[in-house]
Amino acid sequence: MASTRLLKAKDGRQYYEIRCHKRGRGEKSTRWYIPDGWSKTAIEKELSHQVSAFESSFLRKEILTKEENKAIKAAEEAERAKLKTFRQYAEGVFLPAKAFELSENTKASYKSNLELHVYPIIGDLLLTEITQAEIRSLILNYQANHAHSSMIKVFNIMKGVFDMAFDDGSIPVSPMLRVKRPRISKDEKGNGEKKEALDEKSANYVLSCLANEPIKWHTFIKLAIDTGCRRGELCALEWEDIDLKNNTVNIRQNVQYTAGKGVYITKPKNGETRIVYIADDTVSLLRQWKKEQHKTCICKYVFNPEKSNQYKYKDKGEKQPKKGKEKKTIPIETMPMNPQSPTRYFKTFGNRYGIPGFHPHLIRHTFGSLSVKNGVDIVTVAKLMGHKDPSTTGRWYIHPDEESKRKAAQKVHEALKAAGQ
Repeated sequence: MASTRLLKAKDGRQYYEIRCHKRGRGEKSTRWYIPDGWSKTAIEKELSHQVSAFESSFLRKEILTKEENKAIKAAEEAERAKLKTFRQYAEGVFLPAKAFELSENTKASYKSNLELHVYPIIGDLLLTEITQAEIRSLILNYQANHAHSSMIKVFNIMKGVFDMAFDDGSIPVSPMLRVKRPRISKDEKGNGEKKEALDEKSANYVLSCLANEPIKWHTFIKLAIDTGCRRGELCALEWEDIDLKNNTVNIRQNVQYTAGKGVYITKPKNGETRIVYIADDTVSLLRQWKKEQHKTCICKYVFNPEKSNQYKYKDKGEKQPKKGKEKKTIPIETMPMNPQSPTRYFKTFGNRYGIPGFHPHLIRHTFGSLSVKNGVDIVTVAKLMGHKDPSTTGRWYIHPDEESKRKAAQKVHEALKAAGQ
């Protein structure tokens, strides 16, 4: 219902206050100033029209009360708070959620890829406004200048962000729904310079070259060839993990490194410990290296760093020094070797002896490939390499060489020949 009353403004002009009220909504008022010189009849007729129009607008909610305007404003602000840019969502929701399931290295890789390759392109765009065309453009531009494996990492990270945003209702649909996973280019397929695994001849060549290398690295590479262990697992080995009498090594921890956290100890990748076996000549090398190491320090780790201040190192439970405070010098005897050190050394070693793509993981691939080629079953190889799923071993680490392919073709030929006789 509407009500009116005649009032006078500060400047002396007369006006009617028109007020509408409805239960559950509250009230709203407006003013209609009386024009000068109008007759009483004209004023009453126009006032009736003003009241009717105002009341109709109020009932149709074309005119809102103060409380309703506040509620709408609050709802709009809440809705705006939900709207996040890609960067805000990735930093505030996606990465914190992934922190519980990813290793420090993987988290650092995610963050680096986002900051270098994704944020500059779509980081400041609202999640709800990013289109498939923008995603495809980002992928094509990135693919033109980077390796396929790097592109797949970026693709998977973006997909993970959008999938999570869709699942929690932040976006109505993922713009990557119809964006296909990038395929490897023909040029990259044909690039065979980097070997996946060494054959017996190449592996023996590596072993022959080790005689010219320092005993520490001779031992490290020989141990890697014998066991197929990851570089971080070898860096994390303590002398108590090695049984020199029974030729066994207990793989129970792993060393990782990130720029923010430094060098730190974790469990092996699959979270399980395992026993691996080493040859007599490797045991002999370990004995020699232990004597040599003890000339400079008594270190609990088999492979210690050369300098105590070479890398950041954070042991379990130790707090990082605050800014402005002097960093504590950590004794070399308590430190494992940075896992980046073997990678650098392997690269130098490969360049020195003409072995392209020489990397710790190449030796790991070689161990798996040669094990299967020489009759070891996949399940056993998977256990030795620390894989939970043997299919991972077959998919990533088993590489048939040309001789194996030739023998397979010969067997088929012989089978067909025998069937025809």
